[in-house]
Amino acid sequence: MRWARRDSERFRAEHALPQPFPAPDLAPFTEALHAADTPAEFSYVLNSLLDAVEPFLNEVINHLSESRTWKNRHRNAEPGSPPILLRDAASRIATGIAMAAHADLDILRAHYDPPPDLEALRTARPTPPAAPPPSPPSGPRHPRR
Repeated sequence: MRWARRDSERFRAEHALPQPFPAPDLAPFTEALHAADTPAEFSYVLNSLLDAVEPFLNEVINHLSESRTWKNRHRNAEPGSPPILLRDAASRIATGIAMAAHADLDILRAHYDPPPDLEALRTARPTPPAAPPPSPPSGPRHPRR
């Protein structure tokens, strides 16, 4: 809003903040993603990206969480109020990171530990049970003296 901009001019002059943050160069990650042929290679690219951005995103999450408590407006906050929206925004960023990591694990599990082929199991001929081991001879093993 233009009034807020007008009313914060002096404060903004005293607290000049960087706008916008320089965007990270994701070209190497995109190039590697397009070159990845296997789930393991894909996993390497995704985890490298998450490792690279997670510290920054964690700082954003922490700042949003702290913003939520500004001037104690979070106390008795109603659903949909700014403190709740800020809390939810922080949570969704964290959830996004977790979802990406979960997707990576699902891809790796599907590749390295695929579920059994149920149709093959149903149509397979049953194998006869193994013969039971021979029973031990009856009677004493060692003569008594």
